[in-house]
Amino acid sequence: MDGTHAAPLSPLSENRGQHERPLLVVVIGPTAVGKTELAIAIAKALHCEILNADSRQVYRGMPIGTAQPTAAERAAVPHHFVDFLEPNALYSAGQFESDAMAWLEQWFAQRKCAVISGGSGLYIKAVLDGLDPVPADIAIRTELNARLEAEGLQVLVEELTRLDPAHAASMDLQNPQRVVRALEVCLASGRPFSSFHSSTSVERPFDTLIIGLKRERSELIDRINQRVDRMMEMGLQAEVEALRPHWSANALQTVGYREWNAFFSGEWSQDQVADEIKLRTRQFAKRQMTWFQKMEGVQWFHPEQLENIADALRVECAKRGWGPVQLTQDHGE
Repeated sequence: MDGTHAAPLSPLSENRGQHERPLLVVVIGPTAVGKTELAIAIAKALHCEILNADSRQVYRGMPIGTAQPTAAERAAVPHHFVDFLEPNALYSAGQFESDAMAWLEQWFAQRKCAVISGGSGLYIKAVLDGLDPVPADIAIRTELNARLEAEGLQVLVEELTRLDPAHAASMDLQNPQRVVRALEVCLASGRPFSSFHSSTSVERPFDTLIIGLKRERSELIDRINQRVDRMMEMGLQAEVEALRPHWSANALQTVGYREWNAFFSGEWSQDQVADEIKLRTRQFAKRQMTWFQKMEGVQWFHPEQLENIADALRVECAKRGWGPVQLTQDHGE
């Protein structure tokens, strides 16, 4: 099960040529930039479906805080790997690679194209390039968790920064589970955690068109602030309260959820929680852009450059002898 919530659309072609390489359109960019809206527009134009590449949107019960595609958006175009795991389930980029590649193999057996969209850089890399197997050592993990409890997070952050400064610079250092996992890999392997993400790319049986979305910093900040305000209005507090039985789960040690600890302890008001979520979301968006800007082969656009994006799609379609593509977009967030 991968979280699909709609019947399949008619594909562009049920009869992909035996030697015709399929096309995977990749939509990347920071949170709140407008990926979902564009991915839906592209999928409609190409008559295909969308793979979600967001490591938090895979979980159930978290639609508001993770900005999952809405029911209407999933009804318009089928989305896979959304809203299909319990919050306490463990799910890694390696597992996503395996699941997504299995789905693509089945889909591309007949269909010519698909769309993958999301802000989790490691999930995108897993599908495009593959990941090295990452070691696990339960004994080391147990020891690190004991140190976390006794010494606090900052001590582990400093150790990780020393052992793997590259990864420490790009990850969420306020997420204790991710800090522990990265340190576990460093100590178990004797190698930086980041070295497992930089191996030679594997050969994939499809072509890619990578569309990156970016906005001016002030514009993105405004959108982030507006999104958080909407989340609060939509009932984020009630969503968080319903998730409290799973409070120790890794899925909830993320922006939009962990900030509520101070609210439940009486230290912060709801407005202070919202301000902190906005701040940490801006910091998260900056880390996302740092990751994506290192990727090769990305064609960057402002989300409103719809005709330019359509031209890039038309070039790829023309190479394959496909018909003209018309890209239209509903105007919303």
